[in-house]
Amino acid sequence: MSSIRSILRGLLASVIGILVIGLLATIVFAVAIFVVSTGAGLAGYDPSADFVVLSAALVVVAVILTGGFTPRLSGGRGDDETDETFDDRTFN
Repeated sequence: MSSIRSILRGLLASVIGILVIGLLATIVFAVAIFVVSTGAGLAGYDPSADFVVLSAALVVVAVILTGGFTPRLSGGRGDDETDETFDDRTFN
């Protein structure tokens, strides 16, 4: 019975984590849309909503990929130092 409880607890934690990450991603995307549309307005452009959403999506994807490829910048390494070295060619 303890193993079933452990599995259900892990499943619940995963579902809560997915919901929190989804909420944060939605907030970040809304902020990116605001920034792109405001920046376009300040630059004197009046883009359609399609291009604003496309630009915001590209900005968010670039941020996600940058965080994934540079673990030293995004805190991917823990405090414990291991013997394996990571050749991070994107961080010079």
